Amino acid sequence: MMWRIAGQVLRGSGVRGVPRGCYRRERHLSVPRYGSCSQWSEKARMSSGNAPVAARLEGLGKNLWVEFSALAVQTKAVNLGQGMPDFSPPQFVVDALVEATKTTAGNQYTRSQGHPRLVKALAKMYSILHGREINPMTEVIITLGAYTCLAHVISAFLQPGDEVVLIEPFFDCYVPMAKMAGAKIVYVPLRPQGKSPGTSKDWVLDQQELEAAFSSKTKMIILNTPNNPFGKVFTRAELEVVADLCKRHNVICVSDEVYEWLVYSGNEHCRIATLPGMWERTVTIGSAGKTFSATGWKTGWAVGPEHLITPMQTVNANCGYTMITPIQEALAVGIELETSRLGDPESYFKQLPQMLEKKRDETAAVLREVGMEPIMPEGGYFMMADTSSLGLNFDESQEAYDFQFAKWMTKEKGIASIPPSAFYSPEHAHISGKLIRFCFCKEDSTLQEAYRRLRQWAEERKNN
Repeated sequence: MMWRIAGQVLRGSGVRGVPRGCYRRERHLSVPRYGSCSQWSEKARMSSGNAPVAARLEGLGKNLWVEFSALAVQTKAVNLGQGMPDFSPPQFVVDALVEATKTTAGNQYTRSQGHPRLVKALAKMYSILHGREINPMTEVIITLGAYTCLAHVISAFLQPGDEVVLIEPFFDCYVPMAKMAGAKIVYVPLRPQGKSPGTSKDWVLDQQELEAAFSSKTKMIILNTPNNPFGKVFTRAELEVVADLCKRHNVICVSDEVYEWLVYSGNEHCRIATLPGMWERTVTIGSAGKTFSATGWKTGWAVGPEHLITPMQTVNANCGYTMITPIQEALAVGIELETSRLGDPESYFKQLPQMLEKKRDETAAVLREVGMEPIMPEGGYFMMADTSSLGLNFDESQEAYDFQFAKWMTKEKGIASIPPSAFYSPEHAHISGKLIRFCFCKEDSTLQEAYRRLRQWAEERKNN
């Protein structure tokens, strides 16, 4: 079998576009020039001075996180919007970081594909979790956050003419990354079962809809479990449906599992790469920020077979080249410790979800108390809540309800949130209805202040 990665012809892996061994160079595929293809509209003729901006940046100027984070700061709102803990990482990784900066080697470049100690630690941990031996040098890559892992795998394998399946709601960076690669996106939404879904488990894929999304042009599917923003933890049965389609259509599966350790009571995280026939076609992505509550460390990783990881390593070597050495050294210490006590009650991987589960339950109770209907997440940092019963209405001719609601609540009530329609395609944005996303990975003091403001708002409504 022969397929292409960014101008290379790759042979023999059995997965569309992936080599088993060597590459053979061919001419680079041309990207349409302005006006030569309908996907590049005239609006792409932007310019900076006299220099035209690349068409692939069309429509990507606005960033949800920049806009809503700035608004929260400006209004001094309690920020339950951005998924960022306001508590510290565990002391053992902080101490390890301090120690790493005291050495000469810790302050110099390290290996481009990932610091040796860290890739070895991750390979050992994921070998246990995946039930197979993982080679640290060829089957693991470290990048500047999981965000960059996603960018690397998309850049390495998607090109104009390819199709990528995205499950909605999705993390918002998937779309611009796929568009910049020139790929066509095919959207498949999670749909609610019943009139009033009470948990993220009630949001499911329509199997026929999912099957219809796959075609001979499908190159990749991007899966997020536990899901942001719903917190849905896909069951083994649900993942088997996805896996069967990947195998039938010879498709790469990118499994975004950054919330892998944030799974709450009664649920279990299933890794799609462990299903029969899926290791050789799956890239699993993880995050130090979510694993150790250290989002500012901006370190991510991917684990997968050599024929999928090697092209990502090539992209990385020609972009950022390498990652921050002392941070990788500190994370290696943390991963080594946590691997030695997997399943132990004293493990941070056990303690963190236990702590967050209490915050989740309390946040849900307060949201119900003030008139919203929370959708209880099975995992992750976030909780979606239906605001319909609050009786607020906005003119939606210019902007979606949830965007206006989130801005209004930030400005008028001092509570920041995120509008979930940002995680949908335009054709499916209506599914989010009057939902809003709250983040509960916060200090108790932060949450208590948010609860106080929500209750005060509820009192105001009673008195009006």
